[in-house]
Amino acid sequence: MPTYNPSETEPKWQSLWDDANVFTADDHSPKPKFYALEMFPYPSGRIHMGHVRNYAMGDVVARYKRARGFEVLHPMGWDAFGMPAENAAIATGGHPKNWTYANIEQMKGPMKRLGFALDWSREFATCDVEYYTEQQRIFLKFWDKGLVYSKTAKVNWDPVDNTVLANEQVIDGKGWRSGAVVEQRDMQQWFYKITEYAEELLKGLDTLDRWPEKVRTMQANWIGKSEGLQMRFEAASDSDADIETFTTRPDTLFGASFIALSSDHPLTKQLAETRPALDAFRAECAKIGTSEEAIALAPKLGIDTGLRVKHPFTGETLPVWVANFVLMGYGTGAVFGCPAHDQRDLDFARKYDLSVTPVVLPDGEDAATYTVENDAYTGEGTLFHSASETIVLNGLSKDEGISAAISKIEEMGLGKGTTQYRLRDWGVSRQRYWGCPIPVIHCDDCGAVPVPEEQLPVELPYDHIDLTIPGNPLDRHPTFKHIDCPKCGNAATRETDTLDTFGDSSWYFARFAGPKGSPFDKAAASAWLPVDQYVGGVEHAVLHLLYSRFFTRGLRDCGLLDLPNGEPFAGLFTQGMVTHATYNIGKDASGKMEWVVPADVTDKDGKLIHMPTGKAVTQGDVIKMSKSKKNTVDPNDIIETYGADVARWFVLSDSPPERDVEWSEDGVRGAWNFQKKVWRIVEATDASEHAPTVLATDAKGDALALRRSAHKALEKLTVGIEAFRFNTSVAQIYELTNALLKYNGQDAARMEALGILIRAIAPFMPHLAEECWEQLGGVGLIATAQWPDVDPAMLIEDEVVMPIQINGKRRAEISVAKDMPKDEIEALAMAEPNIAKTLEGLTIRKVIVVPGRIVNIVAQ
Repeated sequence: MPTYNPSETEPKWQSLWDDANVFTADDHSPKPKFYALEMFPYPSGRIHMGHVRNYAMGDVVARYKRARGFEVLHPMGWDAFGMPAENAAIATGGHPKNWTYANIEQMKGPMKRLGFALDWSREFATCDVEYYTEQQRIFLKFWDKGLVYSKTAKVNWDPVDNTVLANEQVIDGKGWRSGAVVEQRDMQQWFYKITEYAEELLKGLDTLDRWPEKVRTMQANWIGKSEGLQMRFEAASDSDADIETFTTRPDTLFGASFIALSSDHPLTKQLAETRPALDAFRAECAKIGTSEEAIALAPKLGIDTGLRVKHPFTGETLPVWVANFVLMGYGTGAVFGCPAHDQRDLDFARKYDLSVTPVVLPDGEDAATYTVENDAYTGEGTLFHSASETIVLNGLSKDEGISAAISKIEEMGLGKGTTQYRLRDWGVSRQRYWGCPIPVIHCDDCGAVPVPEEQLPVELPYDHIDLTIPGNPLDRHPTFKHIDCPKCGNAATRETDTLDTFGDSSWYFARFAGPKGSPFDKAAASAWLPVDQYVGGVEHAVLHLLYSRFFTRGLRDCGLLDLPNGEPFAGLFTQGMVTHATYNIGKDASGKMEWVVPADVTDKDGKLIHMPTGKAVTQGDVIKMSKSKKNTVDPNDIIETYGADVARWFVLSDSPPERDVEWSEDGVRGAWNFQKKVWRIVEATDASEHAPTVLATDAKGDALALRRSAHKALEKLTVGIEAFRFNTSVAQIYELTNALLKYNGQDAARMEALGILIRAIAPFMPHLAEECWEQLGGVGLIATAQWPDVDPAMLIEDEVVMPIQINGKRRAEISVAKDMPKDEIEALAMAEPNIAKTLEGLTIRKVIVVPGRIVNIVAQ
């Protein structure tokens, strides 16, 4: 039997799978359907180990479900629009389209070499005209349904990428791609009305019991439902103005010491027209950005408007400030400040010497002496300092106080209880070229006019594109922009913004359901959706995953999809990252750290050396593999050296899937050694008498013990795969492998156990499994073989371990048959060497045998 050679074996089986169309899903199959999907990649040009882990996990599920009798859809495509292609085109002098499609071909090779069970017949890229034609059609359907609108809005402007960012794309006040500090600008923008589904999106989370709790919590917090009070503070004089506020804590009204307006509040804008200082302050606020994260991180600053309003319960006057921490997009853009019980308000009050009056008394505190200094109290307690001629809240709990305050304000005609959501509509306009054109025409007479559906697609022009000139090239294109209005026939212009690329990935899973190149297929999408198992990173919790949930609801309500609950992904698994130690050779002349790739580092006499330069290397932290730190490992190198199965086995076997896995050469060599171990067992097996599907039902003695081990391992590893605990499945595979290594028989029990082992490793190491299956005489491809059935009888323990005590002290234990008679148990116990030795010279008074539990000997 030849030595196992992955470089020959793996391509052979991949070719056979392709020839047999094993992984091509049949839309009309009578089998139960299972849709397995991993988040599709951006075609950057190279796959990394994070890709390998992500797709290997999905592949285990897809192969396992196919073995369990499901018709499996497991497709692959490319999230291909976006700014990196424009940046690459600028750097190389090429075109984003050419760069993108070249990268797709460059990445497809290694992905196929890894042997993933993918249906490549459904492959597409989101920059394919066929794909974005359907996306434009969806945009128009959303328009007709009232889910698309345009307005002038303050937006997050990335000054480096020269485009608008959604709030979700602003991280710590910076652009999620460029890292540039985000600015605020007023611009005409297109929006998807995601807020239309705020309550449904929130309630839908309760049905997603196969999603990580962390992701559901993140989405619930992002949607941010708040029950509260919208109330009016009346002007203190004729020269002042009434101000509408929203609060979730009306119980703390007696602690109010100021009113704070957003810098974008209409009253603020009005006042700024005649107040240069306030106008300048608004300009400073605009530099912060519009996201809550950016605002929360900024120092709390404000300016007193000089206006005053009356407190509804006390009649006292409160100053009206403009503050940089108030969001115009949430509530009314105005809040009352209660410094004692809100940290932002407290920081602001301390800076500007505003009063701080605690009105919630923590349990155990003395009302006469309790104060708030630097930390606001936000916990539960009893209301105090909260009484006037209008209302008395003293002694009430938080919830009682909220209810009483709302009732009183409503009675006074100053407001009403209401519900607010943190979720804002999704701004989708991007001032970029490489994206899906927005199918809208602007006419001076007719306004914004949707492109007639029969005129789709609005294609991106590929000529006259110069990305080195600032701004959007579509805006200056000689033929793209100018067109006649389809409504009145007058001269008009096309919309030159393109859609946010997160829109591309918000429905791609539905597009995979239909044949490649066909229009969006409602019947096929409805038949396959929801995705049964989705795999991807937790970093997409409030971006892609939330947008997709909105899109499927929109598609449903536009009659494009039969998906009653609107949920696109029934099961979600968020995998951990692949990490690696970082290495550097110090800082360069400019003070920038010089990172080096791990492959260029060697150990010489106990010291790390950078081979290309001979410089000493310092090992840094173990972090996520990244290009910037150069702590990456090229999957192609691993495949060339060890084969695809070893790369797959390593990323799946070392850690629980949800945790990070640290790359190590020892771990890779361990996977390689395991592969060789399995092959040695197959080499040592006589396959002439039995097939690998044999059932050794007549096994006795050691053969029966091996059979029990095999079925116990099968039962546990099957549960592990179902529960996404691949590392526990791997542990069972190791146990069964070791049991086979110890077994010397050449019989049906050996072949049955080996047949179980080979089918068990098939989802993890499919090429090795195929080669072993062939060597053992297995019929057909293991990729289409049925998953082995667990024999329940083999899970029943026929023997029990019984402790033996002498005078109440445990001295030994024996293994006996479950149904062994008492006298035989006693005889075995007395013959046990340690017991016999201990009883020497003693007189046995009594032997108590409790079958299946214990033997107790009384002696003196």
